[in-house]
Amino acid sequence: MIRVLLVDDQTLVRAAFAMLVESAADMEVVAQAGTGHEAVALARSQQPDIVVMDIRMPELDGIGATRLIAADAAFAGVKVLVLTTYDTDEHVVEALRAGASGFLVKDTRPAELLAAIRTVAAGEALLSPGPTARLISRVLRQPELPSRAAPGGPDCLSDRERQVLRLVARGLNNTEIAESLGLSPLTAKTHVSRIMGKLGARDRAQLVIVAYESGLAVPARDGADGS
Repeated sequence: MIRVLLVDDQTLVRAAFAMLVESAADMEVVAQAGTGHEAVALARSQQPDIVVMDIRMPELDGIGATRLIAADAAFAGVKVLVLTTYDTDEHVVEALRAGASGFLVKDTRPAELLAAIRTVAAGEALLSPGPTARLISRVLRQPELPSRAAPGGPDCLSDRERQVLRLVARGLNNTEIAESLGLSPLTAKTHVSRIMGKLGARDRAQLVIVAYESGLAVPARDGADGS
């Protein structure tokens, strides 16, 4: 059973999401929060598998709450899926940097939201390659935005690991990476795990950020999906 904590400052939105999640046989809503502070407190007391987190909230917003959850060893098993109104919201990049495992727009179809929760719960990052690449590309083009890539970045990786990281940045899963490089899925998974360890990344979502910020993955031109 996937334990879900719902976080949104709008009561009706939370209620709608709660009804949807509870309709799934493999999920349950363990708590609901209206602020970032409540989200952190309930994540600590309830230890959910997934926090479905709205970004824009009063007091402590979803980015700040995600950062607190991701940085605390007590929340090691808690993953965050952020919700935004638009997939062009630059705050999504900040949420991914803060430790979110993926993002979804609020007007997504019900079945897609449930699938997203299952994907993140299974340990995969929820990153649609096209929108994610365009979003990161647009934000990283802003000259005033400081880079937050991990110290040393991909320079500490082997040539094979750099190849794997480029494919992760394109949104490929372990099976697809294995097929692309002629590896076994287990070997691909091992490479990804080692890369996360070397770069100090929480999950694949942060690997994507590092790949783009370091220049290993090249932002696509507007309207194109690149790597």
